[in-house]
Amino acid sequence: MTWASWTTCGVFAGRDGVRTGGTGPAMTGELDVHTTWTEADGLAHVTVQCSGAADWVELAGSPLACPSEAASRALHDEVIHFIRAGATHPLAAGRALADPATAKKPPTA
Repeated sequence: MTWASWTTCGVFAGRDGVRTGGTGPAMTGELDVHTTWTEADGLAHVTVQCSGAADWVELAGSPLACPSEAASRALHDEVIHFIRAGATHPLAAGRALADPATAKKPPTA
């Protein structure tokens, strides 16, 4: 079975924070973000925790259909970017990612 995971620590979520799958308030402040992907189910699970905490909480909209390891890495990077930009819902529920390895590239000049 093929799998991959990434963790990025110290991602600052702004005043509105990020929404999780739980019913509690949005998570704010300094967060750690973790993405795990497995080929067997083709899903990427994105979780967050307050930096240094013990418990991980799944982001709202996770897991997502994700076709490859490369796509899951791109998803992880995208989530980090959106959290830093202030998005409260960095994942869109049910979103399937295109595989960057097979995506059509724009023509070069």
